[in-house]
Amino acid sequence: MATLAPPSSIPTPTGAAPSLRARIVGARPFFENKTRAFWTLQAVGWSGYLLLRGVSSVSNGPQLDVIVPVIVEAIVGYCLTLLLSTLYGSYRRMGRVPGVILSILTLLGATLLYAVIDAFTFSFLKEVSPGLSLTLVLGSVFLNFTVLAGWSALYFGINFYLIVEQQIDEMQLLEMQASSAQLAMLRYQLNPHFLFNTLNSISTLVLLKQTERANAMLSRLSSFLRYTLANEPTAHVTVSQEVETLKLYLEIEKMRFEERLRPVFDIDPRVERARLPSLLLQPLVENAIKYAVTPQEEGAEIHVAMRLAGERVRIAVSDTGPGLRDGAARPPSLSPASTGVGLANIKERLVQAYGPNQRFDTRSTPAGGFSVEIEIPFQLEDVNRDRE
Repeated sequence: MATLAPPSSIPTPTGAAPSLRARIVGARPFFENKTRAFWTLQAVGWSGYLLLRGVSSVSNGPQLDVIVPVIVEAIVGYCLTLLLSTLYGSYRRMGRVPGVILSILTLLGATLLYAVIDAFTFSFLKEVSPGLSLTLVLGSVFLNFTVLAGWSALYFGINFYLIVEQQIDEMQLLEMQASSAQLAMLRYQLNPHFLFNTLNSISTLVLLKQTERANAMLSRLSSFLRYTLANEPTAHVTVSQEVETLKLYLEIEKMRFEERLRPVFDIDPRVERARLPSLLLQPLVENAIKYAVTPQEEGAEIHVAMRLAGERVRIAVSDTGPGLRDGAARPPSLSPASTGVGLANIKERLVQAYGPNQRFDTRSTPAGGFSVEIEIPFQLEDVNRDRE
């Protein structure tokens, strides 16, 4: 006899049908289609009630005058509960106190009507002169009230469960939207930061009347920005794509530093298809250029290494600069002269993308140089895109 409100009485949040949980685990829950669930529970519940009452009634021998009242009772109960579901659904749009009072009064009224019909059916089949009496009505009230009260309890219990599930889905949707917005904000921080430094270099070349080099740098800058605009800010890219982007960025910087900038890439072929947040490593390379290449006349080597360690990808970006010696200010987020975007941005993006399932370490070697090590899960799918 269990049932639930028709679909119109339970609002469904945008993006939650099927629910977020259902999409994530790939399941189709029973209550996803509320109309189908309503009629299924109604049919199964009352069929089971009819079977149970029928078996108990014919235990002393099948007789027509015993079976017919049970069939009528089940049919009447089925119809009454359809009416109750409609009335309960309308009461839920009222205030809590009026809704509760009206629900109780409706239940009592339905019980009385149920008892009157049952008593009349019994009298019509059993007695020579059919008619209603207070004794027959009172004799049916207890059973009818128990049936309708049990049905009502299941109705409200199932609907409460659906409301809780809906609120959970809404919270998950809001959390995912907030996470995506945070990732987008962090990702978009990089464009003006990088753009400021590059345009400053181009301005210097123009002032020095090195127009060909300035034009070449502008052309490579446009290619780099075209790539950043082509990728969604919350999407993940493959390691090979990230490396190609880094090489494009380093070509721009090499126009300024020439042989003083010496990049070295050591990429394990097994991690080339692994995914990571786009432009995750560019601030690290930019940081190395600022604090290792710029202050040294001989420049520095920037080493980018990626290795597969079990189910993890280990990334290291190191340089042969002065490290933390001689008052060098690192990380840039701690430097008064910095824009505060570099390492702090990467840490926050890692937390947003992987939660606690990531590692971010910085260290300076005694012989000089600075290294940043990152460890992330080995993933071949863009998890952030799947959640949108």
